[in-house]
Amino acid sequence: MSLSEEIRMLQDLVERFVHEQIFPLESKILEREQRGQQGLIEPLELKALHDKCKEVGLWGLDVPEHLGGANLGVLEKMVVGEELGRTVAPFVFPPDSPNLHMMLATANDDQRKRYLEPYARGETISAIAISEPGAGSDPAGMTTKAIYKDGRWVLNGRKIWVSRMPQADFTIAMAVTDPEKGSRGGITAFLVDKDAVGMRIGQEFPMLGGHRTYEVIFENCELPEAQVLGKIGDGFGPMQLRLTVRRLEMGATCVGIARRSLDMMLAHVKDRITFGEKLADRQAIQWWIADAATKIHATRLMVHDAARKVDAGDDVRTEASMIKVFATEMATEIVDHAMQSFGAMGIAKEMPLQLFAQQVRAARIYEGPTEVHRWVIARRLLKGS
Repeated sequence: MSLSEEIRMLQDLVERFVHEQIFPLESKILEREQRGQQGLIEPLELKALHDKCKEVGLWGLDVPEHLGGANLGVLEKMVVGEELGRTVAPFVFPPDSPNLHMMLATANDDQRKRYLEPYARGETISAIAISEPGAGSDPAGMTTKAIYKDGRWVLNGRKIWVSRMPQADFTIAMAVTDPEKGSRGGITAFLVDKDAVGMRIGQEFPMLGGHRTYEVIFENCELPEAQVLGKIGDGFGPMQLRLTVRRLEMGATCVGIARRSLDMMLAHVKDRITFGEKLADRQAIQWWIADAATKIHATRLMVHDAARKVDAGDDVRTEASMIKVFATEMATEIVDHAMQSFGAMGIAKEMPLQLFAQQVRAARIYEGPTEVHRWVIARRLLKGS
């Protein structure tokens, strides 16, 4: 499955962007992380990156043309995601793709003007509130409720593990509107503005990889009917679409992380001598290298195959679960072997490997834990046999 010339040109452009614009920021990000701060790109640095994105045409890549974007397919986005995965800098080309696709599938004309169009232009930031204490990956356990009263929806409940809340201009909040139906017609998505009365940010949760997530509390948060995203009771399907896109992106990111880790290991073992012999001449190291290259290649093929199927309109929920499991475990192994080959330096805070290790560990939980995805894969296969 070779890439077209156009996609290869895009890949080369993104690779140069990462090398020239993002790699130079890594030392600053690692220093911030060492001081206990968030390993983020600072506002002025981010503005410079965004300006460069616009200059070279790396903006709104999968945004439809009528909204001012390049309308690239999922395969192109996976190629871009792999290149971005090679850096510890938390940077994506605006806007955030999963929430974009969810709104493209559900927003009405009014919501497109108020939310989707500014978001597609990169003028706003969004968050999505799904997980809850005690519910985890089981939507049937969702307890945040939305009750229709006097022409308005009233939300009450608590969400956790929500990213970007302090920066978000609006949040897509999932709530139960019909407890009897649950995930089969009883969950609705709502657009909640950052200044909405009755919504507040609660506890901050520092996470592995330098990230922060947040608790979001809804206390009699009243919303007009215009804030319902999609159809009432039909929030679970678009949410799954959003999660599927995200899982494919995670697969591409893991390929990028593994590539960078392998490159670092290759450069190091050629030079490091222990007990009179180069590490590169030891069979254990050679097998790590061979296995890493093989698994990176296999994961990339899985990601590209699923992306092509999405572009063709196929359902890839099973493939997305397979990628989520295989890619995160693949990257975990390769990062660990790279760290081991460096010895003590491999776990030094000044090295990107330690941050990659944190990121891939968190990735085994984000967007559904590995065990849940294995269960889903097996259940679907058993059901179809």
